Amino acid sequence: MAVAEGSPPSVPSEVELRLTGVEPEPPELSISAANAETDRLRVESIGGGDIRIPGRTDAESEEVYVEHSFAEIADFCKWRYIQTLSDYVELNEGPEIWAFLLDVWQTMKQSIDEGLSKTGVLPGGLNVQRKAKYLYEQHPDDENPAMKEFQMIAAYAYAVAEQNADNGTIVTAPTCGACGVLPAVLKYAQVTKGFTDAQICRGLATAGIIGNLTKTNASISGAECGCQAEIGTACSMAAAALAELYHQDLDQVEYAAEVAMEHHLGLTCDPICGLVQIPCIERNAVAAVRAMNACNLSYFLTGSRNISYDMVCRAMHETGINLNQRFRETSEGGLAKLYNRRKKL
Repeated sequence: MAVAEGSPPSVPSEVELRLTGVEPEPPELSISAANAETDRLRVESIGGGDIRIPGRTDAESEEVYVEHSFAEIADFCKWRYIQTLSDYVELNEGPEIWAFLLDVWQTMKQSIDEGLSKTGVLPGGLNVQRKAKYLYEQHPDDENPAMKEFQMIAAYAYAVAEQNADNGTIVTAPTCGACGVLPAVLKYAQVTKGFTDAQICRGLATAGIIGNLTKTNASISGAECGCQAEIGTACSMAAAALAELYHQDLDQVEYAAEVAMEHHLGLTCDPICGLVQIPCIERNAVAAVRAMNACNLSYFLTGSRNISYDMVCRAMHETGINLNQRFRETSEGGLAKLYNRRKKL
C-alpha cells in the first residue's frame, strides 16, 4: 500500500478490497492500521469516481441545484422563462462553469485523438486488440451515409473506451466503463455539423444535468444497478446533449434522455475477468449510436410520449436493485461466467 503524503511511514497498513455480498450494497474498501481495529475506515464506491464514507456527511454541504427531478427543473425553467438546460446550469453554477467544461471537452478530444493513434493489445490478459484506429481508417461506400456515420461514431467511442482500458486519461461520463459514449457523439456532431467548442460545452452542461439527476435519484454504479446505470445513463446524457445542440426544446431534450434510458433497462454488468473490456468497449459504441437515434426520435414524437425521464429513472433504479448480484459487476454471471467456463473446458 502507498502511504499518503504526510502520514507516518512507520505505521504498517493494509488495504482490503471486497464485495460486501449483501444486496444491494456497492463495493467497499476497508482500510485499517495493523492491530488497530478502532482506526478502521470503510469506504464505498458509488460510481463516477465518487466515494461515500458511512457516517460522514459530504464535504459540500451547500446544494448547487435545488431542483431534484426533471419535472422540477422544467417547472422552474418555465417560471423563469429559461429556454435551455445549459442556461439553467449557468444560472446555478455561474459563468465560470464554461471554463471548466471547456477543459472537460479538451480532455475528451485528447482521449479520442490518442485512442485513434494507437494499436496493439490491451493489458489484462484477454488479448483484446485495439480497434479504434482500424475502424477510423476504413473507407465505406460513399453512397451509404449511414455506414459512414456509424463508422465515425464507433471509432470515437472505441478510442476513448480503449484508452480507459489501457490506463489512459479519460473523463468519467458518468463512469470509466461508459466513458466513450458522450465524447463520441459530441465529436461526431462537431466534425459533421461544425459546432464550436463553446456550443459543445452547452451540450456538456445539459448532459451533466441528466447525469446528476440519475445519480441523485437512482444510480450510476454498475455494482449497484448493473450496466443500465452506467451505459444507460451515458446514452441518456449523450442524447440530451445532442438535443440541446440541435436547439430542441425542454420536452424534446427530456424525451431524448428518456428514450435512451428506457431501452437499456435491465442491462446487466458482467465484465469478463473483471476487466472493463469485454463487452464494455463495444457497448460504448453501440450506446453512442443509440443516443443519436434517441435524439432523432425525440424530434418527431415528443408530443406523443407517455413516459417521463423521472419515471424511467425510477424504473431503472428499482430494476437495478432487484438484479441478482451476479449481474452487478461481480463477474460471477452472464458472459463472464460462460467465458470462464469455456476456458476450463
